[in-house]
Amino acid sequence: MAKVKKRYVCQACGSVSHRWQGQCPDCAEWNTLAEDVPATVFSQKHDLSSGGRAVVFEALDAPSEPLVRRPTGLAEFDRALGGGLVPGSAVLMGGDPGIGKSTLLLQTAATVARSGAQAVYVSGEEAAGQVRMRAARLGLSDAPIRLAAATSVRDILTTLGQGEPPALLVIDSIQTMHSDTIEGAPGTVSQVRGCAFELIRYAKENGVALVLVGHVTKDGTIAGPRVLEHMVDVVMSFEGERSHQYRILRALKNRFGAVDEIGVFAMAGDGLEEVANPSMLFLSGREEPLAGSAVFPALEGTRPVLVEIQALIVRLQSGATPRRAVVGWDNGRLAMLLAVLESRCGLNFSSAEVYLNVAGGYRLSDPAADLAVAAALVSALADKPLARQAVWFGEVSLAGEVRPVAHAGLRLRESAKLGFSLGCGPGEVEPDSAALKYRGIKQLSNLVDRVME
Repeated sequence: MAKVKKRYVCQACGSVSHRWQGQCPDCAEWNTLAEDVPATVFSQKHDLSSGGRAVVFEALDAPSEPLVRRPTGLAEFDRALGGGLVPGSAVLMGGDPGIGKSTLLLQTAATVARSGAQAVYVSGEEAAGQVRMRAARLGLSDAPIRLAAATSVRDILTTLGQGEPPALLVIDSIQTMHSDTIEGAPGTVSQVRGCAFELIRYAKENGVALVLVGHVTKDGTIAGPRVLEHMVDVVMSFEGERSHQYRILRALKNRFGAVDEIGVFAMAGDGLEEVANPSMLFLSGREEPLAGSAVFPALEGTRPVLVEIQALIVRLQSGATPRRAVVGWDNGRLAMLLAVLESRCGLNFSSAEVYLNVAGGYRLSDPAADLAVAAALVSALADKPLARQAVWFGEVSLAGEVRPVAHAGLRLRESAKLGFSLGCGPGEVEPDSAALKYRGIKQLSNLVDRVME
C-alpha cells in the first residue's frame, strides 16, 4: 500500500498545504498550519457507485407539515431569527468575548423551559457552578433547564439519546467540543467540522432547535473553517462595544427568514433588556442644535433606525499634515466624499483635520448615509447648525449628484413618528405623513448653498 502523505490545514482559513510553513500562503496568518489526517488510499479509490440504498425522490408540491416556529420569549431575538426558532434548525451565533452571547442564550433557554418544553444547556467553557451563578444573578435559578458541563460529543449525544429529544439544545461553544473519532485537539478545523456535523445531524433527525456558540477572530469573523457557516441554517452576529450599553443581534444568513434583520438589546444588571425603539437610544442627548450634527434614518432589514452623525473640522497651521479619523463609517467613503465636496462644490478641506463619528458606537454600511455625512461636514466647516428637526439621506455620486435610495418612504415614516418635521433627500419623494415636509436635493452644491446661506 502506498504511503499516505501528510497534509497541513490552516486553522484560520482551512487551506491545505503538503508541507508545514510558518505562514499560511493564502490568508498570511502565522503559526496556523496544523497536521491533519487525510483520507486513506483505499477510501480514495473505493467505488461508491453501488452497494448503497435507493434514494426516494419527492415532488416540489408534495404535501408537508406547515413550518411551526417556537417563540424564544424575547421579541428582539425572534425578529432577528425571522419569527422564532424552527425545529430541526441549526443556528450559529458569534460575537466578541464578553458581549453577552451566553447571557442571551441562558435567558432564551429559561423562557423555553418555563413554557413547558425541554431545554438543554451544555457549557464547554464554564463549569456548571459558574453557569448557576450567572443564572442566580439574572433571576433564572427556578427555570427547569437541564444543565451540563461537557466537551465530548459522544457523551452528549449518548445522554440525549436516553430520553425525549429537547426542544432547544445550546452548545457553548463549538470550538470546545471534541470527538474521539477524529484526531486533533479541540478547536482544530477537523474537530470543529466533525463535531458540528454530528450535532446538526442529531438536531435534524429529532426536530431539535440547535444553537451553536462560535468564537470570533481578531477581525470579527467566526473562527474555524468557513464550511461551518455553510452547514448551519442561520448565522448570527452579536455586536456592540462593551463600553456602550446597547447590543445588536444581526442575522447574516437565514434559510427561514430575511437577512440583515436586527434585534437591539441593552445590557443591564439583571441581563439583556429588549429595546423596542432603538432610535430613541441613539438620539438621546440631542437637546440643543450644534454645528456638525446631522440625523440619518438608517435601515436595518425592515427596521428604520435613526442615528446621529457628528463631524468636527479643525483648522491647522500651514504645512501640517491633516488627519482623517472615522468611527462607525467607512474611511474610504469619507475620503471620496471629501474629494467630491472639494472638486464639485469648491470647499477646502486640505488644510483641516476631519473627525467623523456615529453616535452611540453604531456602525453604518448603508450608502444612503452619504448626504447626512456631507451635511454634517458642511455644517461643521461653516460652523452653522442644521435644522434640529431635519433628517438627511441619499447616495452621492462622484459627479456630485444625489441619487435615490431604497425604502425612502419607510425612512420618512419612522422620522415622522419620532417628531421630525423635515426630510431632505434625493429627487421628489411623497411623504406618507402630512406632519413631515420633504425637500428634494438633486446636486450636492444645492446642499452647500442651503447650509451656507
